[in-house]
Amino acid sequence: MTVNPISTNRIQWAIAQASSRTGIDFDYLLGQAKLESGLNANAKAGTSSASGLYQFIDSSWLSIVKKHGSDAGLGWAANAIQPGANGKLTVADGATRSAILALRNDPQVASLMAAEHAADNKTALESTLGRAATGTDLYMAHFLGLGGATKFLSAMQANPAASAASLFPAAAAANSGIFYNANGGTRSLSDIYQHFGDKLGSGAGNMLAAATGAGASSSATALMAQALSMGTSTVVTGNGESASDAIAWAQSTMGHLGGNAGNAGRAAASVFRPTPDTARLAYLMLARMGG
Repeated sequence: MTVNPISTNRIQWAIAQASSRTGIDFDYLLGQAKLESGLNANAKAGTSSASGLYQFIDSSWLSIVKKHGSDAGLGWAANAIQPGANGKLTVADGATRSAILALRNDPQVASLMAAEHAADNKTALESTLGRAATGTDLYMAHFLGLGGATKFLSAMQANPAASAASLFPAAAAANSGIFYNANGGTRSLSDIYQHFGDKLGSGAGNMLAAATGAGASSSATALMAQALSMGTSTVVTGNGESASDAIAWAQSTMGHLGGNAGNAGRAAASVFRPTPDTARLAYLMLARMGG
């Protein structure tokens, strides 16, 4: 049986929700998903257990769901994950374990867990480094783990030209294309950092919380505005209202919620609050996006 791919619009909507909920930059989360899976929610690595939109391996996913699952309405999953005799997290029931791991392929769950994980790493990195974390810093934590990222960033600050492969031999062996150039020479710490920054694009440097009304929020709000550009699509409006009137109402409501660019964060957050107006606004967006 052929499985229909999950639409890019649905994936971007899930990422916008995760960004609004956690304050992690929308552009960063989108860039990370593009870099990890090409926005393919069903992506599966051929050389590891990595799967889903953000390519979490089994052990990392169990750890994140154990920590943040209950707050995301996944208490059943968080409660099922327990430390084993060796200290590693495990799930006693095989079917439940499979169901928890399969959540990596749900864009909404995967995006939220990725954002929560990034928020944890952001707090830890900023405490250690004594500066604001960039999107590239967060990706290093995703790529090398928090401890590895801390070591990488500290070493790069001291000596940007140092060979990354000599400091991270295991990671270099598993990711030769990143740590070595086409001629077999080793790449420096700054080379690899720049490589990931280029791949992340606009998400590399923007790491402002949604509450500030900048960065992620303006991008997420732009996505919502784009979703309201319904063109000739059929809109079910109710009460005999025309589609054009519905769109005019939605645009007016977005303007009322956001006001201007400086209030973009408030607009992005407001869309997810369960008021009659925002519930209707979300419906119109989902209607356009095939939700």
